[in-house]
Amino acid sequence: MPLHLEQNDRVVTLTIDRERTLNALDYPTIDALLAHLHRIESDDAVRAVIVTGAGSRAFSAGADIASLADSIAGGPERALREIVERGHALTRRIEEFPKPVIVAVNGLAYGGGCEITEAAPLAIAAEHASFAKPEISLGFPPPFGGSQRLPRHIGRKRGLEMILTGDPISATRAVEIGLVNSVVPADELLHAAHDLAARIIRHAPTAVAACLRAVTRGIDLPIHEGLAVEAACFAATVHTDGVRTGLRRFLERTTSLAYSDENRADRPR
Repeated sequence: MPLHLEQNDRVVTLTIDRERTLNALDYPTIDALLAHLHRIESDDAVRAVIVTGAGSRAFSAGADIASLADSIAGGPERALREIVERGHALTRRIEEFPKPVIVAVNGLAYGGGCEITEAAPLAIAAEHASFAKPEISLGFPPPFGGSQRLPRHIGRKRGLEMILTGDPISATRAVEIGLVNSVVPADELLHAAHDLAARIIRHAPTAVAACLRAVTRGIDLPIHEGLAVEAACFAATVHTDGVRTGLRRFLERTTSLAYSDENRADRPR
């Protein structure tokens, strides 16, 4: 199987399991990722997803070159259908997923591996990880959304430097420019990813989904349109159990603190 699934409590870890090919993304692997995400979305027992790669050398070296070459040999129409549409479907699914997706980059993340990192809302990298956009050396631009997402995340000039040179950057540089959230020792990578997931899923699922939706849908809009997205996402949570529970807990805690302060004030000195 090109993909291994493991569930620990409310978090599913999806491991790209093609270690001999540096976890290259062939078509069955992309299709399996999409299928698993589809099932996870409807599973209320799963609150967060971690995506990583097998072994310690690579998260993913990118698209499987043999598959790419075969599709390109079939002409533009076939190449667009098999490469671009499939790649866009995967990265768009990850970007718009209603549950947090955390990429744990356990080695090199090149091409499609870097594009999955760009699409995910959160990413943590091992210290030895590296990132690159080598598509230009094959004669074409990034086909999984990287020409659009990367410059939006790290800035036009930084994005173009990576895209036009194909040169790799270190994990340290990736965190400096905002491509990943943090860098940790390799043996702490999955623990750090699970810890981040736990800090998110302690909150109501409706609140988490609304926050993800508000940011993802509004980030590239003019501010007045983005604020309208925020308002709609807020309104959608008003009648949820998450809001009722959250407000009740806050008010109970506030009342308890006020009562405690009042008792202290009444004590003789």
